Amino acid sequence: MTDLFIPVIAGTTRQARKSIHAAKLVAEVGNKIDGIKTLLVDPLDFNIKYDGNDESNKDPRYSKITKKADGFFIVLPEYNHGYPGGLKKLLDSELKNYIHKPVAFGGASAGPWGGVRAIESLVPIVREMGMVATFTDVQFPFIGKIFDEKGKLQDNAYIGRIEKAFKELIWMTKALKWGRKNLESEYH
Repeated sequence: MTDLFIPVIAGTTRQARKSIHAAKLVAEVGNKIDGIKTLLVDPLDFNIKYDGNDESNKDPRYSKITKKADGFFIVLPEYNHGYPGGLKKLLDSELKNYIHKPVAFGGASAGPWGGVRAIESLVPIVREMGMVATFTDVQFPFIGKIFDEKGKLQDNAYIGRIEKAFKELIWMTKALKWGRKNLESEYH
């Protein structure tokens, strides 16, 4: 059986972003799980200039990743009770490659909520894009205390939390992958 391909999307292009440490950790933990392969998708590595999914606004490298993906894990910071605009721009650049694919979330914040409000505000967006959200989010509250200045994890309990989120995401990924291959849909 081929490994499931689950890209981990970092949710911001902000220069002082601390959530990138969480995204890197999620990708690292995912790559240690038998049967899956992850790839850290950093929005800074892609050229998405405008809003929308016009052909001229697609980055072929991101299109290739989303087409190949069996599911997604988005790690996003919370900015002013919402998700970053750069993440929305990246997600909007593709639509058809998301249909009937699951997505798990990791939320990060400088305060006590761990990105909960950002995740809650993004769920209706990914639903509209045809994705299916899992229910096992990982929160990274007070992210400046979870990772040191160099991005080293300070609390190993997060590894188990990430593994739990992946467990549900893998189940959803297998179920939806089977459905995409075996069930008729006007979208495939």
